[in-house]
Amino acid sequence: MENEYTKKLQDYIRRNGVDCSLFTYDDSCHSVQAACKATGAAPEEFVKSICFMADDGIVVAIVRGCDRVLPRRIGEALEAPVPRIARACEVLSHTGFPAGGVPPIGFDACFLIDEAVLELPCVWAGGGSDSGLIKIAPEEIIRHTGARRTRLT
Repeated sequence: MENEYTKKLQDYIRRNGVDCSLFTYDDSCHSVQAACKATGAAPEEFVKSICFMADDGIVVAIVRGCDRVLPRRIGEALEAPVPRIARACEVLSHTGFPAGGVPPIGFDACFLIDEAVLELPCVWAGGGSDSGLIKIAPEEIIRHTGARRTRLT
């Protein structure tokens, strides 16, 4: 079932020639457990796009679903004060996507990708809504966002 957010992401993918697959499901894929059930993929194949607010705007940290972002590492990577986690309303206003479905592509932001994500040939990530997922190579994320490779966990 397509909604405005998955449609927006689908349009971005087509317009920009992103090499990925977008899937939508009847049930929520908000948690890694639910996403594993929907896709049949292993938990370590998932990444999350966690949004932070820094002095210069929104920062998106892309990490494996099983890992925890250390905000101080974001500050170190940006040579800036430690950012705070973005509120749901800030996530939507800055990315155009709701918290829980933020894709790792499709909007302007400062993107950082954890080095551990680069060890995976392909990952599952937010697909624009809580019922959407994309399957994409980490290098494709970097190609479309300019994400900086760094250690975030």
